[in-house]
Amino acid sequence: MKKILLIGKFNTVVNETNQFLSQYFHVQLCSENAGVLKGMLKIVNPDLIVISLIGAYDIDTSIFFLLSDQYAQIPVLTIGTKEESGKFFKYYEGEQFENLIRPVENTVIMNAICRRLGLEEEKVEQEAREGKKDNSGKKRILVVDDNGTALRTIKAILEDTYEVALAISGAQAMTSIGKKRPDLILLDYEMPVCDGKMTLEMIRADEDLTSIPVVFLTAINNRENIEAVLKLKPAGYFLKPPVKDRLLQEIQKILCETN
Repeated sequence: MKKILLIGKFNTVVNETNQFLSQYFHVQLCSENAGVLKGMLKIVNPDLIVISLIGAYDIDTSIFFLLSDQYAQIPVLTIGTKEESGKFFKYYEGEQFENLIRPVENTVIMNAICRRLGLEEEKVEQEAREGKKDNSGKKRILVVDDNGTALRTIKAILEDTYEVALAISGAQAMTSIGKKRPDLILLDYEMPVCDGKMTLEMIRADEDLTSIPVVFLTAINNRENIEAVLKLKPAGYFLKPPVKDRLLQEIQKILCETN
């Protein structure tokens, strides 16, 4: 299944686009910030990028320079009104960028994506129908870590069994949770700016999220640090890098206990 990075502000339009595309592709959401995007590109390694231009005047224009300069091989599809799109045409380079004028039907977006990726639309839809039978009931796990290598490693461990979402900061984790609620969160304890403790506090501050089990990941193996982690009463904790079999067993156990 092809990977798509969907960039834009969280709103009804982006949410609907995400829900539609997620039926056919692996979709990872990302904010329209060049720093965040740079990190996500290394982690996700997408086959195609979709940018929602809603709120165009707030979008970091350096993302267009980043994509055309360092990721020219990745096709980019932007979606916006004529007014929104007009602001960015000057940044488009060659054939990498293509724009769709909003309002636009999901079928038109699907057609454009398949064309840019050289896919047969009917075949993609058929594979999605077959995959839906195999993936029905898959639990969703959100992995939060500022280290791209750690994210890729844990994603590789989990993706055969679970639906996996990734976030590289506490703020991005909260955005991801708001878009689609996870069944369990693997949270790095040591992160800059908004660390694991602060992120957990934000999660628990929302009554609708308090039932989501949070498992801490920590790279520091000393008594003081472990006691600090346990004091927050997480559903569990693992030293990094986690051992595959133990991690899978613990996740399964926690999910069974919370059902």
